[in-house]
Amino acid sequence: MKRRALLSSLAGIALAPLAVHAQPRVYRLGLLNPALPFAPDAPPAKFLIDALAQRGYRLGDNLIVTTRGSRGQNARLPALIAELKAEHVDVLVTGGYPPAVAAKQSGIPTVALRGVGDPVATGLVASLAHPGGTVTGVADDATTLSTKRLSLLKELKPGLVRVAMLWNRDDLGMSLRYKASADAAQAMGVAVQALGVREPDDFEGVFEAMKRDPPDAILMVSDSLTMLNRKRVIDYAAAERLPAIYEFDALVREGGLMSYGGDDRESFERGAVLVDRIFKGTKPGELPFEQPTRHPFVINLRTAKAIGLAMPPALLARADDVIE
Repeated sequence: MKRRALLSSLAGIALAPLAVHAQPRVYRLGLLNPALPFAPDAPPAKFLIDALAQRGYRLGDNLIVTTRGSRGQNARLPALIAELKAEHVDVLVTGGYPPAVAAKQSGIPTVALRGVGDPVATGLVASLAHPGGTVTGVADDATTLSTKRLSLLKELKPGLVRVAMLWNRDDLGMSLRYKASADAAQAMGVAVQALGVREPDDFEGVFEAMKRDPPDAILMVSDSLTMLNRKRVIDYAAAERLPAIYEFDALVREGGLMSYGGDDRESFERGAVLVDRIFKGTKPGELPFEQPTRHPFVINLRTAKAIGLAMPPALLARADDVIE
C-alpha cells in the first residue's frame, strides 16, 4: 500500500508541470489613440477585436484589451505609453503619427493604423517592404488620395480655382499629407489657401481668414487636433455654403459633405492579422507596411441640399454610399 501511495504521489508530481503548461496564454493588447480612447465595442476598434476573435482571441478570456487616449495632448503620450508598458501589453495598436513615434521610442511591438502619414518619409520605418525596428501597420498613399479628393471637388465644382486646406502644423505626418495635397492641387492648376493650426484656438483665426478671402472649397487633413474640432469645421462649411471633402466617412455621417479615403474596416481587420502574427512571435520589423485596397467615396445628400449644391448624377452614381 505504501508503495502504491508513493507511486501515485510521484505521478502527481510528474503531471503537475504538464497541467501548468496546459493553461492557455493570455494575450494583452494596448490601444492608443491621439484623440478619445478607442472603444473595443465600437468601430473602428470593434473591427479589430472581431477579426481577432475569428483567429481564436476571445475578449475577457485569452485576450485583455487596455485603452488610452491623449485627447489631442501629445505631451501626454509618453506617460500613457508608460502605463501600457506597465500593463505588460504584448502589442500596441495606435492611430496617428505622434503615438506611433512615441510607441517606437518605447520599444513595444506596434501596429500603426489610420492617419500615420507616410511612414518612410517621416522616418518611422526604413521601408514599406522591410520596416525594421518595432513598428508596422497600414498607411495610405497620400499623393494618390489627395489627387482623387481634389478631382472629386473639381467635378462637383468645375469652376474650382482655390481650395482651403486645414491641417495640424505640429504633426509631421499630417504636414507631409498637406504637402502632398498642395502639390496635387498645383499640378491640377488649383491654388491653395494654406490654413495650418496648432491648437483649438487657431480655428477661429482660420475661419476669419476664409471669411476675408473665401475659398471655393475646403479639404481637411485629419489628425487628433482637426478631428476633435471637426464639428466646428463642418458647421462653418455649412454656414458659409462651402463644399468640403474629408478623409474619413465618419465625418460625412456627422454632417460633412463628402469623403474619400481608406476603409476603416479593411485597415483594422488587416491590423488584426498583423497583431496575430506578432502575438505568435513574428517581429514587427519583418512585417511589411500595408496599404488599403478599398477607398469608399461617401456623399451626404442632405448636406448638399442644405447648402444649395446640386450633385452631378455621375458623381452620385460613383459614390459607394449616399446619405439621404
